[in-house]
Amino acid sequence: MKYIQPNWPAPQHIKAYTTTRSGWSGRYVENNHQLETVLQLPEEPIWMTQTHSTIAIEATPENKDQIADASFTTKPNRICIVLTADCLPILLCNKQGTSIAAIHAGWRGLAGGIIETTLQALHQPGDSILAWLGPAIGPQQFEVGKDVYDAFADRHAESVSAFIPYSQGKWLANLYTLAKIRLKLQGVSQIYGGDFCTFTQADMFFSYRRDKSKTGRLASMIWIAKE
Repeated sequence: MKYIQPNWPAPQHIKAYTTTRSGWSGRYVENNHQLETVLQLPEEPIWMTQTHSTIAIEATPENKDQIADASFTTKPNRICIVLTADCLPILLCNKQGTSIAAIHAGWRGLAGGIIETTLQALHQPGDSILAWLGPAIGPQQFEVGKDVYDAFADRHAESVSAFIPYSQGKWLANLYTLAKIRLKLQGVSQIYGGDFCTFTQADMFFSYRRDKSKTGRLASMIWIAKE
């Protein structure tokens, strides 16, 4: 299985990966066992039922399959994981490597405040947080309407910079820029990644839009390894 490791200055005991479309589709339970084997996961991931919400849950076995779009933990070997196929996966850790989180950030979650909710749950100052932006639909492919534009522009004037007029009532939106704006407003300035496009890099990634919803999923995960 091919996978991506974040290029960020996280402590060595912080383990993080995003799968590609090679070898794991995210569609079947048996694939989950393959994922655990290939990446040598220390425990079964704490899967969530993702609904584009702004809910962040603690990654505990009791919370498995709960409705949420972010999970966090301070416990070793607890795996925070999100599934995406154009939406933006965001992985967080503090500089000490004692707190981590994984966020599923589509435009609804971003606009609603999933980043803010997750950072509040971590109880860490923004300047202690490292953020990595995983593979998402790129700014040249994410066409949106006025509802999406207004959802961001009405709340933060800075968000206008993430939209390029495309046609009547349509814009091209930059999910990476929208996420960076939200992170920086929370005091997070050490932000990495954000240089993929799931839509155009068809050899590497699944894309919900490109494949007309009939597609697999990418898994982005993070955990604190026992030292």
